[in-house]
Amino acid sequence: MTSLQDHLLDAHARDDRAALVALYAEAGEAAKDLNAACFYLTHAYVFALEVGDPACAQLYQRLKAHGRV
Repeated sequence: MTSLQDHLLDAHARDDRAALVALYAEAGEAAKDLNAACFYLTHAYVFALEVGDPACAQLYQRLKAHGRV
């Protein structure tokens, strides 16, 4: 079974920014700690901005709700 970390590393190696949006968002959901979750969600948000992913708005709102923007 391939881990989320393996998928993240693979997406980085392929420079697949669309996949990175989804994978970092998934990592944010899976994180047990708020700081870790926001770390991953910030990465998802930055990649979403870069590729024009519609998830930008939702990611922004999630980060804002935690006082991170």
